[in-house]
Amino acid sequence: MNLLRRAQGRFEGGQRSAISALRQAEMVASDETGVRIEGANAYPWVFRSPAAVVHHAAPTRAASVVRDMMDGHRPALWLSDRYAAQQGHGVAHQTCLAHLAGDIAYAVEASDDPVPWRLQIWLDAVFALAGRVTSLAASTLAAKRRTLDRHLAGILTTASRCDLTRALQAKISRARDQLLTFLDHPGRVEVTNNACERALRPAVVQRKVTNGYRAMWAAEGEAAVCTVVDTARLTPGTSVFGTILRAVAA
Repeated sequence: MNLLRRAQGRFEGGQRSAISALRQAEMVASDETGVRIEGANAYPWVFRSPAAVVHHAAPTRAASVVRDMMDGHRPALWLSDRYAAQQGHGVAHQTCLAHLAGDIAYAVEASDDPVPWRLQIWLDAVFALAGRVTSLAASTLAAKRRTLDRHLAGILTTASRCDLTRALQAKISRARDQLLTFLDHPGRVEVTNNACERALRPAVVQRKVTNGYRAMWAAEGEAAVCTVVDTARLTPGTSVFGTILRAVAA
């Protein structure tokens, strides 16, 4: 355990550098998942920008975690799911459309109502547009946005007797101003938060294998290692083993 403590300490400098880069970023994405630490519920968080990936272990999933991490910095763009604690931290917000896609797909399977099917077609058009957003002129994007807004308005105001459909319409209505933010900032923000989901996958696997951490210092040390490794991975061709070796040998 003492060997593990000493090794983890070698990553603290890289972790501080990554946090510093995050606090200067114009776009930040965030996500979290649950884990047990010292016998209590806790949460591994991840914050991702084009220049840094920061992992952080916290005893809560409250908005205070985000505020402490950002230390007063307010990025121009924020990407996350609809969880309240991850809202309001950027000037503009893009909701992760992958989460909504899952809700819509469930409604399509569980209901005979045509509204979820229409929402699925609408979302497919949004994903298709996102794939070529950087190749289109601003005037073209503006026209396509107006068309998408008009079609969505018609779908959301369609009367339905299906409780599942009405709940889905209400959920999407609440997120409506965050669905097409990527069109206002072409190439600067993704439409899904899949990168953060992938960064959290090792924490999910660790939770399933070990059922958590016995000590907070272990969770914090692993977060420091993951921060340095995942930030290095943003540079193509970087070796994970080489990154760890350089940190440990420093």
